Amino acid sequence: MLKIGDTITLEPKYNVEDESYRCRVVEKKANKIYIDYPINDKTGRTVFLIDGTQLKASFVGKDNTVYLFDTGVLGRYKQTIPMIILAYPGIENLIRVQRRQYVRIDTAIDVAVHSENKKFTPFVSVTNDISAGGSSIILPKNSNLSAGQSILTWFVIPLLSGEYQYLKLKSKVIRIVLGKNGERNKASLQFTEVNEIKRQHLIKFCFERQLIQRKKGVSQ
Repeated sequence: MLKIGDTITLEPKYNVEDESYRCRVVEKKANKIYIDYPINDKTGRTVFLIDGTQLKASFVGKDNTVYLFDTGVLGRYKQTIPMIILAYPGIENLIRVQRRQYVRIDTAIDVAVHSENKKFTPFVSVTNDISAGGSSIILPKNSNLSAGQSILTWFVIPLLSGEYQYLKLKSKVIRIVLGKNGERNKASLQFTEVNEIKRQHLIKFCFERQLIQRKKGVSQ
């Protein structure tokens, strides 16, 4: 699955600065992978990871599928080039996500909405559903959002690990869905500018919520 020469994206497990690093698999042995020193995507500089650093990793397989896994720095190894040793959980523990086929999950998470050009007062609300490509949010009673508007949205993404990801996403209002029987109106949003790291946060969140819903379905 993960082969020598494959490119891996790494990010800190608690990613306060929204950092991401790129590296290449140089060697692979059992439950360990050996990578060259990663490069920070923003600065272009080499990243020096200390032993014990907890990371999230992702790579794209030959089947155009994104695979996610948790890892950590086990040590260093020097041969022809200096390498960092990472833990590898094995194929059975990879989170597999089909690219461009984003699962939409019915869930309520906090979202703050701001206008790009101050056409409306910022407001906070909750989602009706969300995917890695967009979301439906519940609107306040006197909202004047309209289809075609570009807005800025901040989503609070809770993960099973207990951490929260705060994602700032530029979004476009696709349509306004009028509420029935006293329900609030909803806005259907498309995320228009999402880097790969933020999209992977969304994919992982939706995947985890999908697993929870499946378990609840089995237990009922």
